[in-house]
Amino acid sequence: MDKPTGLRKGLTSYGDQGFSLFLRKAFIKGAGYTDSALDRPVVGIANTGSAYNPCHGNAPQLIEAVKRGVMLAGGLPMEFPTISIHESFAAPTSMYLRNLMSMDTEEMVRAQPMDAVVLIGGCDKTVPAQLMGAASAGIPTIQLITGSMLTGSHRSERVGACTDCRRYWGKFRASEIDEDEVADVNNQLVASVGTCSVMGTASTMACIAEALGMTMPGGASPPAVTADRIRIAEQTGTQAVQMARDRLTIDKVLTPAAFENAMRVLLAIGGSTNGIVHLTAIAGRMGLEIDLAALDRMGRDTPVLLDLKPSGQHYMEDFHHAGGMATLLRELKPLLRLDAMTVTGRTLGEEIERHGAGFKQDVVRPIANPIYPQGGIAVLRGNLAPGGAIIKQSAADPQLMEHEGRAVVFENTEDLLTRIDSDDLDVTAQDVLVLKNIGPKGAPGMPEAGYIPIPRKLARAGVKDIVRISDGRMSGTAFGTIVLHVTPESAVGGPLAYVRNGDRIRLSVRDREIALLVTDEELARRAKESPVTAPTAERGYLKLFLQSVTQADQGVDFDFLRAAGMNGKVPE
Repeated sequence: MDKPTGLRKGLTSYGDQGFSLFLRKAFIKGAGYTDSALDRPVVGIANTGSAYNPCHGNAPQLIEAVKRGVMLAGGLPMEFPTISIHESFAAPTSMYLRNLMSMDTEEMVRAQPMDAVVLIGGCDKTVPAQLMGAASAGIPTIQLITGSMLTGSHRSERVGACTDCRRYWGKFRASEIDEDEVADVNNQLVASVGTCSVMGTASTMACIAEALGMTMPGGASPPAVTADRIRIAEQTGTQAVQMARDRLTIDKVLTPAAFENAMRVLLAIGGSTNGIVHLTAIAGRMGLEIDLAALDRMGRDTPVLLDLKPSGQHYMEDFHHAGGMATLLRELKPLLRLDAMTVTGRTLGEEIERHGAGFKQDVVRPIANPIYPQGGIAVLRGNLAPGGAIIKQSAADPQLMEHEGRAVVFENTEDLLTRIDSDDLDVTAQDVLVLKNIGPKGAPGMPEAGYIPIPRKLARAGVKDIVRISDGRMSGTAFGTIVLHVTPESAVGGPLAYVRNGDRIRLSVRDREIALLVTDEELARRAKESPVTAPTAERGYLKLFLQSVTQADQGVDFDFLRAAGMNGKVPE
């Protein structure tokens, strides 16, 4: 027997299904719908527009275009709201709310009748949250990216958020520019609505979504305020109707082959370190584990090809003009799983072929002439990070990637804020800054505080980089020799908790090592002497978060939201 479709899906239980449908139709007809409209395939459109989210400022235009596409294809579009998260407006951190947004998305997709769903997202945590929720809900799903902002101009220099935000703020901290100039550039860094114009987390997740086969071809790169973005939105609506008719459910797209392709793309674009956390969480919803050791092996033969800040020089609109993901995927073709299904009902290989031979451009490099000879991300291990740690090697200082130095320890963000700019801070450029208690449970929410600022007295002396280590994250827009996602985190008693001022730490990206140069016996003694008690809470979402959140190597998802059983690793 065929499963119910359209308005007959998921009828509210009143003990009489005929009455349930009768009542549902009566209420929706109050909005002016006819029986003819209500008999069509229903396409839900997740609206994440919010006055607090300028990255989604074009959501109204995108929704109208999606609706047009749905109706042109003979479907019925039904817009509905979900949580919206903006990186700069969510306290204590947007990552704290990602899982809540994923639950909202999953349950609203489940609760409301729809044959397919269009997910509209852009800012850092919204796309992963939506893909996580939809992966669990299991219906035909297509992602629509809001698109990147345009670049601005500051005193004839092209600028864009947010790598240039950090660069100019660093100049201000070092007293290289004054308050008037930092105020001037503040007006130019974000020239329109849309997501960050560099390879931050939003751009990374846009590229990953297309690599996963979850967007229309070409859906990752058009800027938010362009006609190209609106056309992609219309095509998305049209394709959603076809997916509903074909019952092309999300599990047929989010396969091990798709995740392997996404891992290749993450490495080749010099993507945000956040990308691997989100990819791991999405895979976990499908019962798949991302193999970090395999990711590192893949990185040895997957060079960075995309010349975009912070690893390169260009911006997302340049990537779009260079052909977007089609150009990148064409270069990566020998390394990809071309048999992976996409939302179009065609394989990734077929979609690459449909884009033709390409054209001359200078944003995506050929494999023979990469931006960086290995993948942007390297996976580190050692006694300081038994569960692994991450470094964005393509955005680090080559001179610091083989380094041993003295630990300068900050116990938490409050300690950091209190002491980092003190002239009395005992620190040199050869030291290693260590920040504890900013992991999933420690902060909570694993904030992007891993981009520890250069101590002011060093910044004023001209120091541009220093080795930094934490159990937190950093923005994909950031740069520097920064070790992140140290697992287990310090708040649950990971070795990072027991690092002391003056300890020696060795970083070797070549050997993929992060080592605390103290004996196992000494570490055990410190753990016994100063045992760690994991944080707890009395009530509310914080209680749920602290009880349920996993470590970085499992995607910082809630343990009860992952698939009931793990049935494979990626790559296979």
